[in-house]
Amino acid sequence: MLASIRSVRARTGTHLRTYASSSIGSKPHQVEMTTLTNGLRVVTDSTPGHFSALGAYVDAGSRFEDPDRPGLSHICDRMAWKSTEQSSGTEMLENLSKLGGNYMCAAQRESMIYQASVFNKDVTKMIDVIAQTVRSPKFTDQEIAETLQTAQYEVSELAYKHEMLLPEVLHSAAYNKNTLGLPLFCPAERIPLISKQDLVNYHGKFFQPQNVVVAMVGVPHSQAVSLATNHFGDWKNTSATKPDLGQVTYTGGEISLPYQAPIYSNLPELYHMQIGFETTGLLNEDLYALATLQKLLGGGSSFSAGGPGKGMFSRLYTRVLNQYAFVENCMAFNHSYVDSGLFGITISCSPNAAHVMSQIICFELSKLLEKDPKNGGLTDSEVQRAKNQLISALLMNVESRLAKLEDLGRQIQCQGKVTSTDYMIQKIEQISVNDLRKVAEKVLTGKVITKGISSGIPSVVMQGDREAFGDVEYILRHYGLGKFDGPTLEKPREIDSKGHPKRKWF
Repeated sequence: MLASIRSVRARTGTHLRTYASSSIGSKPHQVEMTTLTNGLRVVTDSTPGHFSALGAYVDAGSRFEDPDRPGLSHICDRMAWKSTEQSSGTEMLENLSKLGGNYMCAAQRESMIYQASVFNKDVTKMIDVIAQTVRSPKFTDQEIAETLQTAQYEVSELAYKHEMLLPEVLHSAAYNKNTLGLPLFCPAERIPLISKQDLVNYHGKFFQPQNVVVAMVGVPHSQAVSLATNHFGDWKNTSATKPDLGQVTYTGGEISLPYQAPIYSNLPELYHMQIGFETTGLLNEDLYALATLQKLLGGGSSFSAGGPGKGMFSRLYTRVLNQYAFVENCMAFNHSYVDSGLFGITISCSPNAAHVMSQIICFELSKLLEKDPKNGGLTDSEVQRAKNQLISALLMNVESRLAKLEDLGRQIQCQGKVTSTDYMIQKIEQISVNDLRKVAEKVLTGKVITKGISSGIPSVVMQGDREAFGDVEYILRHYGLGKFDGPTLEKPREIDSKGHPKRKWF
């Protein structure tokens, strides 16, 4: 879901109260937040129902790691729900299975997420399990060895999963060796080097009460505060500081990966490409326009069951997937973080179409800048359709308790308050065609320089024979995208396997 626009920190001992309505015409329900004396924040949405969702959100993740020693977030994620100081790994799994087995942990770039959904009567038992996992993991030698083996397998499989691999590589190109560019998956060469002490140090550094938000949906606030006090109230701070987000340095650039044959013979052979540009992130007004542009471009795979409600009338469906048989999938993406983000298009094609992949992406992005609808510029009807789709998706997400829970916890993490769904809808409805064009120009060309955003430097990642993709920089320049140093390119250059222009003897 969309995050809000201003950063407001909750102070120790304060009590925040706001209202947000989950659906139009429904009675508003109360969202409340209390900060315990040790700094841990408790936020609730007390909407009643047959199930409750609860979770803990920790200010940790790959962006906080040492650039020379990455991968600990990934390993710590896989060590969740195992032995603790109070329970063995077997007892933990038995308890979770009795509670319904609907639980998860995820390491993200800016957060570690632990969450679950249970019957209302089991909330007390589930918060106890979450508290044990967050506060007192045991990190036994056997479980560490098993987890490292699992991580080794996951990393080896990553090369065959372009939908997971390419965004990782794109981030490393966009933020070279800093913050958001640090790997979300532990590098293969790092796995044998990770020790128990590394995990203990990582946990001790980031898992502090002032770095944790406990969120609950379907639980009365007074009950939630009582449960949090019982399970987290005696948690002592060994450090009074919060993790430093660090200085995001957007570098942009190009990374080319060798062709990877599909793991199964019945899958198509494909080349892949992603082109992205830096955005201003979650806490900026542009968030609403970028989310609308993503819906407007839309896209998906060459086969999709369903009708217009799935975005079959989006630009990338009607103008790319429905037009070119060699395109397997084409989709817009919008990765948003607290202080930066990436907006662009990903495409997968047959190898014989590699030379036109960058042209397809750049043509579609360039039309976002066009003023005349007759020449492919944005129209009022498609913008309204995209806004309606975005609002519909927003309201559908609110109906899911786990989605609502994560939105609640992450909003408190990012900005210290909760922005109502009604406010988000109001901001989306106010967006005009001109607003979208201005934001697109800012992001895609760098002609409008804003604090916190680079000057339109593209980030490009390719998987396949590099020479076959051709001169991507020339294509970007030709369509008026990006901002480059050096003289104008009169014609495409021949590119070698490393992505460099070939030198000629004469």
